[in-house]
Amino acid sequence: MAPMNLPQEITHDSAGDWLKSLLFALNQDKTRQIVADASRLAHFDSSALAVLLACRREALAVGKSFCVAHMPDKLRQLAVVYGVSDLLLSVPSAQD
Repeated sequence: MAPMNLPQEITHDSAGDWLKSLLFALNQDKTRQIVADASRLAHFDSSALAVLLACRREALAVGKSFCVAHMPDKLRQLAVVYGVSDLLLSVPSAQD
C-alpha cells in the first residue's frame, strides 16, 4: 500500500479540509493497514494531532490499523504532552 501522505502544513485553519481529504483517501484504500507519512509535515499545531486521531478512529471503525511514519520530533513531543503518542504508534523510519 502506498502511504497516505500528509501535507507540509496542518493548522487550525486547514485541518478540516485536510481531514476530509485524508478520510476519503483512507476509505478508498483497500489495504488493512493505513500508514500516514508525516515526512513532509513542517508547519503544524495541535490540530495535526486531532486530524491524525480522527483518521485513526475512522481506520479502526472500518477494521483497519493506523500508524504514523516519519513523525517530526516536535509532533512526537506534542503527542507525548497530550498523552496520545501510544495511539499513533509511530513507525520508525529507515533513518531512525
